[in-house]
Amino acid sequence: MRNLPVRTARWSARHPWRAIAGWFVFVALCLGTGISVGGNPATTEDFWVGEAGRAEQLATEGGLERKPTEHVLIRAEPGRPLDGAAARAAARDVAERMERLPEVASVAAPVRSADGDALRVPVVLKGAELDGKKNVGPLLEQTAQAAAAHPGVVVEETGSPAISKGVNDQRGEDLALSERISLPVTLVTLLVVFGSVVMAGVPLLLALTSIAAALGLSMLASHLLPDPGVGTNLILLIGLAVGVDYTLFYLKREREERARAAGTLSSAALVELAAATAGRAIVVSGLAVIVSTATLYLATDVIFSSLATGTILVVAVAVASSLTALPALLVALGRRTERRSARRAARREARGTARRERRQRPEHGRVFAALLRPAQRRPAATLVVSVLAMLALAAPALGMKLVDPGKDTFSRDIPAMQTYDRLTAAFPELKVQHEVVARAAAERAPEVRRALAELGRRASGDPLFVRDAEPAVRTSPDGRTSVLVLSVPHFANSGPAQDSLRHLRDDHLPATVGRLAGVETAVSGDVARGADYVEDERGKLPLVVGALLLLTFVMTVFAFRSVVIGLLGVALNLLSAAAALGALVVVFQGSWAEGLLDFDSMGAIASRVPLFLFVILFGLSMDYQVFVVSRIKEARDAGMPAREAVTAGIAASAKVVTSAAVVMVTVFAGFVALHLTEMKQMGFCLALAVLLDAVVIRLMVLPAALLLLGERAWWRAPRGSAAAAPVARAFENVR
Repeated sequence: MRNLPVRTARWSARHPWRAIAGWFVFVALCLGTGISVGGNPATTEDFWVGEAGRAEQLATEGGLERKPTEHVLIRAEPGRPLDGAAARAAARDVAERMERLPEVASVAAPVRSADGDALRVPVVLKGAELDGKKNVGPLLEQTAQAAAAHPGVVVEETGSPAISKGVNDQRGEDLALSERISLPVTLVTLLVVFGSVVMAGVPLLLALTSIAAALGLSMLASHLLPDPGVGTNLILLIGLAVGVDYTLFYLKREREERARAAGTLSSAALVELAAATAGRAIVVSGLAVIVSTATLYLATDVIFSSLATGTILVVAVAVASSLTALPALLVALGRRTERRSARRAARREARGTARRERRQRPEHGRVFAALLRPAQRRPAATLVVSVLAMLALAAPALGMKLVDPGKDTFSRDIPAMQTYDRLTAAFPELKVQHEVVARAAAERAPEVRRALAELGRRASGDPLFVRDAEPAVRTSPDGRTSVLVLSVPHFANSGPAQDSLRHLRDDHLPATVGRLAGVETAVSGDVARGADYVEDERGKLPLVVGALLLLTFVMTVFAFRSVVIGLLGVALNLLSAAAALGALVVVFQGSWAEGLLDFDSMGAIASRVPLFLFVILFGLSMDYQVFVVSRIKEARDAGMPAREAVTAGIAASAKVVTSAAVVMVTVFAGFVALHLTEMKQMGFCLALAVLLDAVVIRLMVLPAALLLLGERAWWRAPRGSAAAAPVARAFENVR
């Protein structure tokens, strides 16, 4: 593994056009095979969790599973009374149109609202619950035609399938917007760093091809781990960030070696030198991200597994591109540079050696020197102040509240969500429905039905439930399974809805059906799904975080042969992740930033966000840890004292780390402009964490800690190596 980057770079340097062609063939094969095979979408069963999942399993086995249902709402224009005859005519027309569609399983009779101002026509689609969003298109078309045919009333459609389709369409538009924001800014940043359109285009080219290959591979991987539809978003997000970063680190190192060699080494030799340092750091960094992300599999959740798979694939492909296609591209471009340099050799020589020496100095600049100065002059004070500031930023994370996002958290820019609000205002019983499932021997079906009916009567007397509602009990054809549906006039994430679930599970159910011996019961529904999912995540959190900390420590010790560096790396990663999560709570759990960032506060954080961000942030923090500490270790292996090596290593890596951070922050910040609050939270937290890590952690906390530790930081690390000789030349100008 240690020599893999050099061996790969050597082959690519000797056969550049073969390597470049091979890379594009690889990308085409991955993408083409993935498209031809297709993805394997997750099913409803893949989302079953806790008691709610057990209830849905019982209902499904009895043929009573939840079906995808649409509601066609017929109402008057605001401020006008509903024309009953026109509304009934529109309802008949809608029913006839829907019954002719092959996607429709049944159409129920129209239901009038309590105030008489609206009618709704329930339409049940064929297929599983998650298939509704794929089949709802023809229903929406028929509803639009019915609306045009009945101008005297307003005819509109909503339901879980229409809302899911709207969310998917909005997510696609958001991703296109994010690309329009991040790609130009990334290109401008790279132009500033390299001053060359060609060199700036190389990182983008490799990042985009890596994303394409990873998308194809993810389609193949979905046949082992089903795809819930979120992996693509993450591949684009992480792929652009790490793809550009890895290429940037490699390119900057190659340019340093080229400037230092001053024409004495060929492009192939320069690429090998870069591979021995930056190439190895990229491999270690990529492995660290992959290993840390793999801990998400321990959550045994279909969405986390998909996120982990997407991240692992795109990082692995980005590393592969940096080891194969990038050296070949550098050699091809370098030969052109060498020919141009040869024509300017005399002019360069005339400028004298002084300018050459200035050109060999590392590019840290005044800004980085100013940022490093506090750690160099007063390391103890800098360490204390920086850590206290980060801990203060992290403190609000202790008050984090989690919620599973649902319909009431989706953007109201989606037409189906606007109709949903009008529907639930007219029919509040549709906001939330609990489903009580009971299974027993077939001969006990009458007894079970009576107990469920009693449960329904008790619930109707509870102020948290819809009153005076006739209990709806359905029984499977074999008589073994029965389902009771109870309505709650509150949104799923509200306090009253959560209280209704507790009343149902802890009071009403034990007092009725729960008293029957030999009857298996469970509660599902909109509230139960979210509550059980959050509880399941909390139970998996210690295992995932424990494995993450252990693996991060082992990877760091493996990379740098220092226990102290390993412990320090874990502590710094914890600090930056905690600070970002604390800021996330401050911004999104309250309402003060709603207008600033254009979102509606949920009063909580989306349940999947903290664990996912914690794992990903650890991986991304390892990126900078590896690249910065690698430069410090190189200086130390070259013979520098520990404290001087810290200053030299951080000064040598400061500009490239900051440039990489700008790219990452830009990519992640683009997601703050998206509509989905969950994606806004992820983009904000990732962008802030990278910014804090690159500036506060790597330029203040890390150098201050290493300067205070001195030689003790490298406890159990090798004091020298035969490989140090070529590196010594890289730092001779810093000495």
